[in-house]
Amino acid sequence: MAWIPEQRTRHSFDVGDDDGMTAYWISIYQEISDQAKVEAYAELAGPALRRAGGTYVARGLPEETYELGQMTRTVVIEFESVDAARAAHDSAEYQEALAVLDGGAVRDMRIVPGVA
Repeated sequence: MAWIPEQRTRHSFDVGDDDGMTAYWISIYQEISDQAKVEAYAELAGPALRRAGGTYVARGLPEETYELGQMTRTVVIEFESVDAARAAHDSAEYQEALAVLDGGAVRDMRIVPGVA
């Protein structure tokens, strides 16, 4: 029987608000089917996320992979808190960028609280 990862949302486990803790928005591009859409998305998403308080700390293909590592584009953006990252994602400006992406990529996106 194959292992199936558990689907989790912010409400399905007890993490707390993480209000005062740095958070990281991590996007892993599993597949890019339309590079033009990804580029158009990036032109809108980058400024929108920076205006929402995000700081890009890593972006690109891995220099090295280990274990199940895959050569996939990864983006890491730091926010002052989980709530700030959520607000950035839910903002009208970022939602406009997502609409432009319109299926141009398959991504695994998550917000992870930093370690206190």
